[in-house]
Amino acid sequence: MANKEILLVVEVFSNEKEIEKEIIFQAIESALETATIKRHANQIKARVTIDRKTGDYATYRQWEVVDANPACAGDVEFPTTQILLEVARLDNPDVQVGDIIEEEIESVEFGRIAAQTAKQVIIHKVREAERRKIVEAYKNRVGELITGIVKRIEKGSVFLDLGGHVEAYIAREDMIPREAIRIGDRIRGYLKDVHSEPRGPQLFVSRTTPELLIALFRLEVPEVGEGMISVIGAARDPGSRAKLAVKSNDPRLDPVGACVGMRGSRVQSVTNELAGERVDIILWNPSDAQFVINAMSPAEIQSIVVDEDKHSMDLAVSSDNLSQAIGRGGQNVRLASQLTGWELNVIDASKAEQHAEAEVDKIKQLFIDQLDVDEDIALILAEEGFNTVEEIAYVPVSEMLEIEGFDEDLVNELRSRAKDALLINAIAAEEKIETAHPAQDLLEMEGMDKDLAYDLASQGIITMDDLAEQSVDDLLIFSGMNEERAAKLIMKAREPWFA
Repeated sequence: MANKEILLVVEVFSNEKEIEKEIIFQAIESALETATIKRHANQIKARVTIDRKTGDYATYRQWEVVDANPACAGDVEFPTTQILLEVARLDNPDVQVGDIIEEEIESVEFGRIAAQTAKQVIIHKVREAERRKIVEAYKNRVGELITGIVKRIEKGSVFLDLGGHVEAYIAREDMIPREAIRIGDRIRGYLKDVHSEPRGPQLFVSRTTPELLIALFRLEVPEVGEGMISVIGAARDPGSRAKLAVKSNDPRLDPVGACVGMRGSRVQSVTNELAGERVDIILWNPSDAQFVINAMSPAEIQSIVVDEDKHSMDLAVSSDNLSQAIGRGGQNVRLASQLTGWELNVIDASKAEQHAEAEVDKIKQLFIDQLDVDEDIALILAEEGFNTVEEIAYVPVSEMLEIEGFDEDLVNELRSRAKDALLINAIAAEEKIETAHPAQDLLEMEGMDKDLAYDLASQGIITMDDLAEQSVDDLLIFSGMNEERAAKLIMKAREPWFA
């Protein structure tokens, strides 16, 4: 059946929606198939083919070839869509079970259904194609800055019109708190995700992520875009305050000044885009301690103690600077911690000094007791950074000779006394372990035997509380101990904690 109207519909939809013609042809075929099925009282299967050049189309009724069903007295279960193998072979001896056989039937008129089924199917197919096209166009742009016009606002979430019938979605949690947004406003966002969904948004944008801050500076500061300045990282309290770490790849260029701009013009442009969010530009430093000091700006740090094992730093500031260093609600130290990756603890400098003095006094007394030296020598050792007798026993002689007033005889004498003290301590500890007796609660604990209790006591595990603090791996060193038994003993020892 020839139908020039089909070609016209395909041409119009393809041009208006910028969709491939093949997709429109498939949509019309599907619509005609649906109309054909609806025209029959019984549920049949149909296939429609359209000639892509002339618009002619033909309709075929389909049957699936099946074996006889015993439950249906040797007949087929669905007579309108199935045919017996023996019947099908009367016309085609080569047909097999599972094949589809077709018979051409009268086609429905396209014009009569155009306003109903065909229109709905075509629109559905077109929308699906449009959504796939959007995903294809934007999936490689994740991580980019995009600009759109606020189209509508729903319960705090914002839909952006990016042009070309493309929408982006900013969830409420991805919006800057208390930001005044109106329909028609032009705003920027960071494209964080693109994925295909049958319904709803496909492009997901954020205005709170630190990556948005970095992208805005890359846009506003040409030196960043050209690679002359590198942005190391960013931390944000959206809408309130942010910190941006930068470094220069050109020794002649001041990265902080370049990002701030003439009279603060560049940083002000970013601030305006982010609803007044104040941005601190931080100079990155390869030294972690100096980087932290820079990140804590504008607070001045008097001293810093680094704990590599805990990946933390104690920052001492004056009493006058304490509130500024911490910031409102802990904002300044929190952002500095996020930016540097270190756990930061701000303490009062006077209290830190008192704590340091107490530590020195403690170490000094240890040296006086263990090495039998006078207070002056013990104080010098403590102030030079020695914390234990073991360090004095095994530190290189050359290092100790660098201490002012120490000669070779004094150093050798101190090292000898330190080794003697370590030996005495080791013997005392061994004797204590050998004579150790398990506590009554450990002996009487369910699952415990006497031999194991004494073995535990020899390793310093005297009470149930001592056992409760152990890990499974700690107990595997004892004979006859496996992971299952170790776990049961530890959990039994911890029962009083939970009670």
